[in-house]
Amino acid sequence: MHFAIIAAALLSAGKAGVELTVSSGEAAAAAGAQEGATLTIDPARSVFLDVELKTPPGIEADLPDFRDRARGFSLAEPFEEAPSRRKDGATIRRARWRLVPEPCAKEYKIAPFAIEARGKGAEPFLAGPLKFLPPAERAKAEGPLEISPKKDFPPLSWRLVGACLAWFAAAATAAAAVFGAVKYAARRVREHLMSPIERARAELDRLVRKGLPGRGRYKDFYVELTMVVRRYVQRKYGVKAPHLTTGEFFAELENRGLASAGSDSLKEFLESADLVKFAGLEATPDMADDATGKARTYLENDNAK
Repeated sequence: MHFAIIAAALLSAGKAGVELTVSSGEAAAAAGAQEGATLTIDPARSVFLDVELKTPPGIEADLPDFRDRARGFSLAEPFEEAPSRRKDGATIRRARWRLVPEPCAKEYKIAPFAIEARGKGAEPFLAGPLKFLPPAERAKAEGPLEISPKKDFPPLSWRLVGACLAWFAAAATAAAAVFGAVKYAARRVREHLMSPIERARAELDRLVRKGLPGRGRYKDFYVELTMVVRRYVQRKYGVKAPHLTTGEFFAELENRGLASAGSDSLKEFLESADLVKFAGLEATPDMADDATGKARTYLENDNAK
């Protein structure tokens, strides 16, 4: 393979008979093959540099390596041919470099490099730098845009609006349900850790806040009120009071030896409540208040024992 040096010389240097020439065919085409022509970089095209190094007899030198000296080029590949010898004994070395320009680089150049000559009378020398002109600036666009883009929104659909509202309503309902479930679970856990009397007080206060007698729901009120007392007895004494009738409940207390003086007031309270729950007795707000007071009194007296 032989590279004919027919391009314009970009760089010439030498010392003690050693001569270096760097040329480019692109520079020749751009500048009419004039010595010292400068190459303008085109980011879309690679740059090819032809390097020729002539050494006289008795002196050796290596071709320069541009890979560490290239600036603004992402790739540099050398293609070197075998050395040739002239009739006068001079040795010619040739190589071609392919440089790939980097877009928008700050500068394009080959930094100064050294030619190390070896042999009697040889003297190393410095060559370069080799600079290239950056790409010409593109002309700025003037005038209005040919097309003025505008946002194109789809027409409003009431079906879409309805679907969105339904989705938000479902999401809000689900969030409320989750919040309620978490709150209920937290309350149950908190009450589970309470003592029997503390839990009975909390249940009784919650029942009073419902205001069932004020809405005429006396039967529901008495059912829940007696369950507060029965659950208290179950938690404290282990008697399954919620599942027993009033008679069975007191018989169980007597069998376990838990009947006391306070049991009479408890029995009176439960029997009066049974009249409302099962016998259809018409209750009044005063009766509901009195039943609440009796339940609270029994709980506090039993807890004080």
